Amino acid sequence: MDLGISGRTAIVCGGSKGLGRACADALAGDGAKIFLVARSEDALRNAAEEINAAGGAAEWIAADVASEAGRRDVLSACPDPDILVNNAGGPPPGDFRNFKRDDWIAALDANMLSGIDLIQNTIDGMIERRFGRIVNITSHMVKAPVGLLGLSNGARAGLTGFVGGVARDVAKHNVTLNNLLPGQFDTGRLRSNHEKIAAARGREAEDIRAAQMKRIPAQRFGDASEFGAACAFLCSAHAGYITGQNILLDGGEFPGLL
Repeated sequence: MDLGISGRTAIVCGGSKGLGRACADALAGDGAKIFLVARSEDALRNAAEEINAAGGAAEWIAADVASEAGRRDVLSACPDPDILVNNAGGPPPGDFRNFKRDDWIAALDANMLSGIDLIQNTIDGMIERRFGRIVNITSHMVKAPVGLLGLSNGARAGLTGFVGGVARDVAKHNVTLNNLLPGQFDTGRLRSNHEKIAAARGREAEDIRAAQMKRIPAQRFGDASEFGAACAFLCSAHAGYITGQNILLDGGEFPGLL
């Protein structure tokens, strides 16, 4: 399927690796020009070179989107994107009794306010051009919160609520906002988490992986390319009637209907 985004420009945050990189690959594969954003110059440079070598078009901006200065750098490089993929790593886990105000502010800056700021600064241009696609990568924890991830639960739920209102306001302009909620995808971050859990429990990482995989009805972890393909479709010309949605990609792990 031709997604109808050839020649469109896309900002992909966290685009140097993992799920963000998969989104960038999928968008570039259908002809969009990608502006990769992350903090590591080396990882960004490698990602851009690989996308360009595969026939895509990618530039990179080393910036921390949780900071105002970082977001300004991104928007200076690409002030009028047609597509925005918001994505930032989650805050650390912990007992909510130990969270301080600074912990909450850091979580909100990274996982709520940074995305809102980028939306605020790009959406009017999308409205004027009568095309815009905004995808926020949040987490399956938005639908099934876990106590130890209170910082992430709160910040991502705040972004979800904000997006739900804005999506209804701008839909008439062919501008959509949706959230993708990843479950367990086989990325470097997931493998690192398994190693940390294994070390804490005195077990092997492979045992942790096998146990977690058994809880998933699909009996496997997701492949990042599957996530990228879902993101690319939401960003396509064919997805203009999908907006304000929280789309769960978890292999059936969440047991509810809604």
